[in-house]
Amino acid sequence: MTEPCRLIGVLDNGVEGLSAQALRHVQEADVVIGGQRTLALFAAQLRPHAQTHDLGARLTHVPGWIEQARAAGHKTVVLATGDPLCHGIGKYLSDKLGRDTLAVLPNVSTLQLAAARLCLPWQDAAIYSVHSKDAGEWTPGAGPEHGLYALLQALSHHHSPMGSRRGTQATDGLVAPLIGLFTSPENTPARVARMLLTEGLDAHWRMAVVEKILQADERVVPDLSIAQAAQQDFADPNIVLLWRTAAHRPEVRFGLADESYLQRKPEKGLITKREVRAVSLARLQLRADSIVWDIGAGSGAVGLEAARLCPDGHVYAVEKNVDDAAIARKNRERLHVTNYTLTHAKAPQGLEAWPDPDAIFIGGSGGELQELVRLCLQRLKPDGWLVMNFVTLENQADALTALKTCGAMWDVTQIQAARSQPILHMHRLAAENPVWVVCAQKGATRPSLACAPRLDPIGESATRPSVACAPRLDPIGESATRPSVACAPRLDPTGEEAL
Repeated sequence: MTEPCRLIGVLDNGVEGLSAQALRHVQEADVVIGGQRTLALFAAQLRPHAQTHDLGARLTHVPGWIEQARAAGHKTVVLATGDPLCHGIGKYLSDKLGRDTLAVLPNVSTLQLAAARLCLPWQDAAIYSVHSKDAGEWTPGAGPEHGLYALLQALSHHHSPMGSRRGTQATDGLVAPLIGLFTSPENTPARVARMLLTEGLDAHWRMAVVEKILQADERVVPDLSIAQAAQQDFADPNIVLLWRTAAHRPEVRFGLADESYLQRKPEKGLITKREVRAVSLARLQLRADSIVWDIGAGSGAVGLEAARLCPDGHVYAVEKNVDDAAIARKNRERLHVTNYTLTHAKAPQGLEAWPDPDAIFIGGSGGELQELVRLCLQRLKPDGWLVMNFVTLENQADALTALKTCGAMWDVTQIQAARSQPILHMHRLAAENPVWVVCAQKGATRPSLACAPRLDPIGESATRPSVACAPRLDPIGESATRPSVACAPRLDPTGEEAL
């Protein structure tokens, strides 16, 4: 039976840090794979004719080296730092070769050693890694393609549940968590700190850095403000520990007051009002990881609240008005929303670069409504929802025409809210403008353009009329002839004709 490849965790104290069993496997190996520095640490322990491979920047070659060595009957060892299954090479090799191919002998994780140097309990720590290719400096509004994106989402949203014992207990039952981070020579502690400064999160976090663990020049930097860390250089390799300066109460996810958002002046009011916003977000059927398009972002209210409702997803927004786009960006900064990308353009420009969405909101079209509806239905994922808001009959008519042409299933809800207003020592109700909320999904089949299926009030397709059926009166006021008896309009449960 072919021996498994031994994946051995090592530290910078070399032989001293290995168990007797692990050291014996290193000494008996025919093929040894590791980084240049690691191979040098154990050079004196290797057999005279042992073959070595420096994995360096050749990670993709490692599975092949292992397969060749095992096929030749050679005893094979891979040397990896700390615990190879904690943000190490272990997962990569297991995925490529299979778990039965490997025998893992882990060491103490460098993260565990860093926490020990600072006497910080780490059993509930959230662990992240930016030990990858150079991500570049963080740019506000960058998307999931950026190498620091996942870390930023963790730092932006991370909090502990009530009653947890993570971090430091606060008087209201909330606690401040600990985040452990594996860095790289390019994605340094200072770069991470600059990202927090850029996003306005610097006041919420403190940082500690432990450099060159178990080397002669090991250094512990125990407590830094984010501003201090952003200005320092740290020796590599290093481990970063971050903790909140105070308990973090989760933010309100949606339904913020209209006044919470900056709006264009003197034309104040270019915002989806709270009542309509709540219904629109509900109809989008968002999940935690939804990809959302916000077309005609305006002040950004719908898209920003959608981003909060989708902490593991992302919102891509577009706004053609330069002033409104600037306001939406300011609102993003004020609300510390980090999973939101805004483009200043006129839709559909730029949409081709976005990933296919789970949900789409159209709050404005710039005169390209029918084209946008067709495009959105083409790109929308299965079971996704397209939600549109209209205040004019003409735009609603254009939208419904496009939906019928595309064979979509749709429904319309009219919302007209009234808010209390003081009048002397009493209060009255002041009516808001009525808004139509048009919601649509892809149809199962494409209907005939001459006689598309109509929908009942809850959005389900009604019985298909016969071909001889003349078009009936459209709910938006288009004239039609009376249908034949063979195709009489059906009635909803209240006895009124269904639309």
